[in-house]
Amino acid sequence: MSLCLTLKELLAPWFTVPQTLAATTVSQLELDSRQVETGVTFVAIKGHAVDGRQFIDSAISKGANAVIAQACDTKQHGLIEYQGEIAIIYINDLAEILSQLAGRLYAKHDNQLIAVTGTNGKTTITQLIAQWLELVDYRAAVMGTTGNGFLADLQPAANTTGNAVDVQRTIAQLAEQGAQYTALEVSSHGLVQGRVRALPFAAGVFTNLSRDHLDYHGTMEEYAEAKFSLFSQHLCQRAIINIDDKVGAQWCERLEDAIAVSLYPQTDANAVWATSVTYSEQGIEIAFDGKFGAGQLHAPLIGEFNASNVLLALTTLLALGIDKHLLLEMAPQLVPVLGRMELFAHQGKAKVVVDYAHTPDALEKALCALRVHCHGHLWAIFGCGGDRDKGKRPMMAEIGERLADHVIISDDNPRSENPAEIVQDMLVGMTHPDKAIVQHDRFKALLHAIEHANEQDIILLAGKGHEDYQVLANETIHYSDRESAQQLLGLTS
Repeated sequence: MSLCLTLKELLAPWFTVPQTLAATTVSQLELDSRQVETGVTFVAIKGHAVDGRQFIDSAISKGANAVIAQACDTKQHGLIEYQGEIAIIYINDLAEILSQLAGRLYAKHDNQLIAVTGTNGKTTITQLIAQWLELVDYRAAVMGTTGNGFLADLQPAANTTGNAVDVQRTIAQLAEQGAQYTALEVSSHGLVQGRVRALPFAAGVFTNLSRDHLDYHGTMEEYAEAKFSLFSQHLCQRAIINIDDKVGAQWCERLEDAIAVSLYPQTDANAVWATSVTYSEQGIEIAFDGKFGAGQLHAPLIGEFNASNVLLALTTLLALGIDKHLLLEMAPQLVPVLGRMELFAHQGKAKVVVDYAHTPDALEKALCALRVHCHGHLWAIFGCGGDRDKGKRPMMAEIGERLADHVIISDDNPRSENPAEIVQDMLVGMTHPDKAIVQHDRFKALLHAIEHANEQDIILLAGKGHEDYQVLANETIHYSDRESAQQLLGLTS
């Protein structure tokens, strides 16, 4: 990218840079000192885990042409220090203004942004939006859990929502590559930490809210307000809200002009609702009506929650002015998202469905969705992550016992915790824990299910979805549920 500002131009809203530094050029910002190269401007903020100001010396030694650092009691706003010829400029509230600062350098593009937030469904909806736009001849990219970029060439992402500088830079890079739209998964962490604060969203979508990330937010109320801030504290031109979720229904009353979306008939003129939904192994048929008129579509996805995802994606695109008839015509060409209710089947064996469900609500929805399609026994293989919210462990086990015919509890990124202790936390939630099979090795857990299931059965392998790794105490090893399913069903050569 041929982007360039002077330090004076970059910092103008917050500080008047003296003439001696005014001509210093900024062409790239970097928060990680390890990524600094000659000519890069290092931004040193106090983060949630690491204080970047500790790495100023390192950044300068690697060739930083200037440092913009977060002010504090001993280094007050406007202070300029020098190491050799390199200036270190201290600015108040740098972490809070970081998105705006990065936007001044990178946000010179026409890439329309769509934010999707909620506990579940973010990846599916962003990718459905991008798929649909591509099918009707727009260039569309995504940013989120499964990576950043165009769907045919996603680049790995460390977090669902990257840091404020990386987000602005990536959006600009995608625009340079031709993206007219980018759909972003926006996490509660990303919202609270201001990573998307200065982004102008053409539309914001809310999927649902259920228990997750309480190890970070503390309470469901704080978690909900973090998500709501997309609409209340960020630049969001249009709000598209799932009112089948009780939190979404409450939010619709708080948000003027929000477009309500429901799988059930509504009377509000500013809503889109399904008049009928039909489920089969071939996918979902949705007839709908409301704000954008009536229509009907077929999408080859499985389950009620995917009907909601499809309707939310459709409503968002209609709100952005995309042609309805083209969208409906192309809907049958949509494809399931990698590791999201992804079906693997081989004649004579049970079907295996790989899904990312790793919260109580997502597991419940996945099992309910598969029950409709299951003509035999329904199996559930899942675990709970280590170093994460322990409260959801018995809840997930209870859901598995209640909704599946057979439960196998396995490992799912145990991290630093003892896997056996995680399993014990889960078993507490079951009425008959002795009937659950415990097999820590996920490959062996799936092997057991396939060996004991028949052709009419469905096996839900939940929790990891697209992930191709298992995080253990001292190492991260390669492991993929998708590869396991393909290998054990004989789908690989």
